[in-house]
Amino acid sequence: MDFAHVHLLINHFPIVGTIIGTFIMLFALIKKEKNLQRVVLVLWVVLAALTPLVMNTGEEAEHKVEEMAGISENSIHEHEEASEYAYWLMIGLGVISLAALSLHKMGSDILLATKISFVISLFAATAMVRTGYLGGLIRHIDVPITSSPTQADASHEESSQDE
Repeated sequence: MDFAHVHLLINHFPIVGTIIGTFIMLFALIKKEKNLQRVVLVLWVVLAALTPLVMNTGEEAEHKVEEMAGISENSIHEHEEASEYAYWLMIGLGVISLAALSLHKMGSDILLATKISFVISLFAATAMVRTGYLGGLIRHIDVPITSSPTQADASHEESSQDE
């Protein structure tokens, strides 16, 4: 297993975790569930800590993918640019979430910092989804976007009949 495989294994955690955390935080803010808010803040700190590993393995995966024939340099570049933006949003989310948790530890009210974290999470989740989508296009360029399931089924049936 190389860095490209590790990247493919771990890159989904920040994407899915941020989305789930955002929805849970929305619920926790509406219901004023402070314990649940703190749990999501901890989740975002953990995801922000994981994000540099995803970025570093992505750099190694880029070197491997660039060697492959048929991979668009433009698609790699777009994914890389999106990942840098998403990376900094995740780091910001982690820092603000850690600050909110620190304020709570000191006995302060964390509502403002929690709301700021929530707003940042909306941007971070959107950036993560876009980054993941662009990353998927790098490896899945062989799948035509305009094909329908019926076309794929028909071509599969034709190839099965030829055998």
